[in-house]
Amino acid sequence: MTTDAEWRQKLTSEQFRVLRQHGTERPFTSPLNDEHRKGVFVCAACAQELYRSDTKFDSGTGWPSFTKPISKANVVEKRDSSFGMERTEVRSKSSESHLGHVFDDGPAPTGERYCVNSAALHFIPVEKLKEEGYGQYLSLFQSQQSEGQQPQGQE
Repeated sequence: MTTDAEWRQKLTSEQFRVLRQHGTERPFTSPLNDEHRKGVFVCAACAQELYRSDTKFDSGTGWPSFTKPISKANVVEKRDSSFGMERTEVRSKSSESHLGHVFDDGPAPTGERYCVNSAALHFIPVEKLKEEGYGQYLSLFQSQQSEGQQPQGQE
């Protein structure tokens, strides 16, 4: 089990506040909110695979939002009654770190909006997936690229 002192050495102060103290970053301050490259978002604390870029959408809330996790097995959902609200908190299963919340007002096909603090995430662009140990996801992005490409001369 990782101690607070070890987490403080591994994480920035903002990451520690969000991931370990269940904090929330200010809306529209997230550098990952405007991240539009293809790739995978992983937990900044434990590197657990969390979300694919093709499930990210602009929710207008000021935080990165996703329609679903890579695998429901990678996240834990817990009831959150803080601040006089009823919400569902989302945590990384591997480290039990706070990521954000999931709401039922998202777009199709899931109707879910995973609203995640960027301080809780690390983005790995598709060209670095193999190098950083996530090569198993390359085929997902290669099939997307080939589906979107039309043979020359056809419309």
